[in-house]
Amino acid sequence: MRLTHYFLPTLKETPAEAQIASHRLMLRAGMINQTTAGIYTWLPLGLRVMEKIEKIICEEQDRIGCHKVLMPTLQPAELWRQSGRYEDYGKEMLRFKDRHEREMLYGPTNEEVITDIIRQYVKSYRQVPQILYQIQWKFRDEVRPRFGVMRGREFLMKDGYSFDIDFESAKKTYERIFESYLRTFARMDLTAIPVRADSGAIGGDMSHEFQIVAPTGESGIYYDAAFDNLTLDQMTLENVGKLYAAADEKHDPAACPISQDKLKSARGIEIGHIFYFGTKYSEPLGAKVVGPDGQIITLEMGSYGIGVSRLVAAIIEANHDEQGIKWPESVAPFKVGLLNLKMGDKRTETIAESIYHSLNERGIEVLYDDRDERAGTKFADMDLIGLPWQLIVGTKTIEAGTVEVKNRRSGERSEVPLEQALKMVI
Repeated sequence: MRLTHYFLPTLKETPAEAQIASHRLMLRAGMINQTTAGIYTWLPLGLRVMEKIEKIICEEQDRIGCHKVLMPTLQPAELWRQSGRYEDYGKEMLRFKDRHEREMLYGPTNEEVITDIIRQYVKSYRQVPQILYQIQWKFRDEVRPRFGVMRGREFLMKDGYSFDIDFESAKKTYERIFESYLRTFARMDLTAIPVRADSGAIGGDMSHEFQIVAPTGESGIYYDAAFDNLTLDQMTLENVGKLYAAADEKHDPAACPISQDKLKSARGIEIGHIFYFGTKYSEPLGAKVVGPDGQIITLEMGSYGIGVSRLVAAIIEANHDEQGIKWPESVAPFKVGLLNLKMGDKRTETIAESIYHSLNERGIEVLYDDRDERAGTKFADMDLIGLPWQLIVGTKTIEAGTVEVKNRRSGERSEVPLEQALKMVI
């Protein structure tokens, strides 16, 4: 993609309303634009990151046998009355009537809708387990939306729902999704720490929040230092279940099972939440099947959420410096930023064009800064948007027969021959 053809409205000044790093940087990097309080338009750069996150989530969900659906954003109030939640949910739910005076709501979550689908089509124990998920926009009318997309009113969420024949089967499903969440976040270069959590408005017994460490986290957590060294093949419930993790208010120093030298404390940002809630919705909504002995069985349920749009901000909170964002490669909007420091110079343009075409032919996503701007502006913008690699073409490097390569995350720079530069970023 050529920057002269790309919509990337970066800002030099920090907007006054931005209180945390991710909000400041997402606005300055041209990733989002505020439409009204707590509601944002996702601009091309921000949308590319969010789509990368969605892809990873879907791949890991599909890997364990989940099936993707797409439910409506608007729901009838009657379903929520059947579950007993309509009056209890609170003012965060946006309620309204349609032109026929039917009571409706903008869904903050989808337990009722998915349970209604299952009760219509799943009649036999042979048809379970079922795990259905979606990635869909939600709305919760926060009293004080703040911190950009971290706590907005409209947000993109992955919500999944499991249906099993009995508690043991439901527990196994819960454990599979627990492990899949650890793998999902690890693929985004995040260390996700699962802590036991309260179930809140959704309800339930077995419940975990997945927290990542960031200075601006909303909650305090204590955890085993071994979390920092887990590899992808160690992301199992058996391994992680042995490690200590607790929310601030639930941490008892006197009862902590690990020594102080192995205990870490930090602020955490919640990026995922999983619940097992048994028959809380399946019983009132009638999601039942005929068992192997001919008896009617009420299905056991679980609910599994990931804040997709929130994850974009959380990743930035964990990966930035004073100059801007430092994207992990797996979710970066482009892998390479190509800078031509001397537009109009035939030599630099020839080399830059050659690099641009070579990367595109190899399937490497590259953003080519071909603007007629000062070098300082190009450097500042490229550091701001945080692409993992920068290839810098200037008159000095051309005379030396090299290209400058910069790794955004480590800050390391080197001048190497062109072919070596290409190998470094592929």
